[in-house]
This record gives sequence, C-alpha cells and structure tokens, in this order.
Amino acid sequence: MSILTVDELVQHFPIGGSKSVVRAVNGVSFSLDKGETLALVGESGSGKTTIGRCVLGLIEPTGGRINFDGTTLGRHRTVRSPELRGKLQLVFQEPAESLNPRMRVFEQIDEPLRALKMPRADREAKVRLAARRVGLAESLLERFPTEISMGLQQRVGVARAMISEPEIVVLDEPTSALDPTARAEIIDLLIRIQRELGTAYLFISHDLSAVRHISHRIAVLYLGKIVEQGPSAKLFAQPSHPYSVALLSSVLLPNPRIKSGGKIRLSGEIPSPINLPPACYLAGRCPMVIDRCRETMPPVEMVADNHSVRCYRHKEVSELDKDFDSFARFQSEADRILGAGIPEPIKIGIPENAGDR
Repeated sequence: MSILTVDELVQHFPIGGSKSVVRAVNGVSFSLDKGETLALVGESGSGKTTIGRCVLGLIEPTGGRINFDGTTLGRHRTVRSPELRGKLQLVFQEPAESLNPRMRVFEQIDEPLRALKMPRADREAKVRLAARRVGLAESLLERFPTEISMGLQQRVGVARAMISEPEIVVLDEPTSALDPTARAEIIDLLIRIQRELGTAYLFISHDLSAVRHISHRIAVLYLGKIVEQGPSAKLFAQPSHPYSVALLSSVLLPNPRIKSGGKIRLSGEIPSPINLPPACYLAGRCPMVIDRCRETMPPVEMVADNHSVRCYRHKEVSELDKDFDSFARFQSEADRILGAGIPEPIKIGIPENAGDR
C-alpha cells in the first residue's frame, strides 16, 4: 500500500511585474510505498527539488493533491503540523550549510526530539543510538560542524533526519558535495538504515550511478513532467523515451572499453519554462519527432508492469539499444578484473540481482 500519493501536482511561480509564470511542475503523478526508494532524475530545472519541497509542505502547490498515509497535505497541514511532526524529514544537499555552526553535533541530532517535546533522558539515549547507527564516534558529539569532515557532517544530517524514525525522507542531492569515497559510504548507509527502519525515500539526484544503486523505481523528469517511470533495473537496461536514452548515455564511465550506448542525441536549446511548447516538450530537440508530437501531448502508456512512458514512438525507442546497461557492464568487468586480474569479453544485459534494487 502506498504511503505517499502525488496526483497531478502543479507548481507555477509568478514573475514579479509580469502576468507570466515559471511553470516548474506540470502535472506530476507518482506513488511511494513503505520501505521503497523512488528516484527523481533529470536536468537542472526539471522540477525535482520543487516536487520535494511541495511534498514536505515547504511551498504551497498551485494545483494537484498530495496524500500522506491517508492525510491530504497542504494549506495548514504540513511537515510542521503537530500530528505530522517527525514523520517526514529532509536531508539537504550541502551538509555544512544545513548545520548550525554554533551548535555541537549532539545538539544538531537532538533538535527534532526537542521539537517533539521528548524528555531529556530519553533524548540522550536516542541521540547516542542515532550516532552509532550512522557510524559517528561518541567523541564527535561534542564537536562543532567545522571541526569534522564534510562526509561526517552529512552523517550528522542523516542521523538528525532519522532520529525521529520518519516514514518518508526526502533526500535532495545528499551525495553531490562529497568525494567518491564518502559518497559511496553515505549511499550504503542509507540502504542499511532503510532495511532496519523501513523508511521510504524520495531520492533527488543528478548522480545516475548512485540512483541505480539505491533506487527501486525511477521517475525521469523533463521540464516539470514525468516522461518515463519504472523499475530501476528495467529503465537502465531498456529505456523507452528518447530523453531517458539521452540522459543515460551522457554519463561517462571510467573505462574506455565500455561504450555508453544510446543512439539518440538531443540537439538545440531547452524550451523556456515560461513559454513551453503546446504539445511534447521534447519535440524541438528530439531526432525521432513526428508531426503528431508537435500537435498533442503524448498520453501516459503502460509498456510493462509498473513501467509507463509518454512517447508516441516508445516501442521503436526501446529497441534501439536493447540491454545496453553500461553501468552493469562496468560493474561486471570491474568485479572480474579485481577477482581474477584478467579482463574478459563483455556479454551482459540486466544483472541477475538487479530486481533487489
């Protein structure tokens, strides 16, 4: 059963001194189950962070409905409401900016519990438990944020978000400011905590390697509209929308032997969110465009179980690079090289255990 349902979410921002608006989110619908990770991916300006802020009630949506565990969010019912406090949490992109430089680490992690008016003795035990859960030594609890590394700062941010044992956590680019080692540690930490607590994640990221590792499902956004949504392994191995193919093939992997696949290359400029095209938003950049794409917005079509796409030519797109999951190819070859020291020919499609994530 879904713990979060977003239905036709719309968010427009007025432009001062003008009747025009920035159409940031344009009819987005998705659901999130308990213990599941849904990743929102897309270029900058696609509406990912705006959706997260709407879900948390940090901004009032222009239209649509957001339902959390049977409760409709919006207006006076937000993450700050007494009945919802602690059930929805947020991990920020920049750990240094999200922590108060004048508060010690203990106080930072303790902050949600103070808002919940928990007795001090109970709070102290929970803070120490939360610190151990994210791998923070007790000696660090008395330090200030500036006295620890950025990777440890983000662990503090995760501990603070998880200490109230929330049902949903919005993770807004939680690894983008970290070095590769810290990034991998945070992703593994989040996966482990999710297994322990059953927390649902709304994971917002540009890092497709991290997305593939942590997410169960992916929603691909383009100019505030979901163009494709489906299981992570399936979408990486066989995307069905031209934008999804182009997005995945744009990632460079650290091995020249592995081609990124992707026979679709987008050209031209991204349309302005102030003046969007009347039909398919990608029509002006897509090499597979047909007349119908410029006339009407493609409807949402189910191409497989839990896999939907907005494209008139999705069947042709899905056949262009069948099983071209270059991320799986890179991981498979890395495992072989590290295990045997001898590279072998690459012959792999969807990994056998891909359904686990």
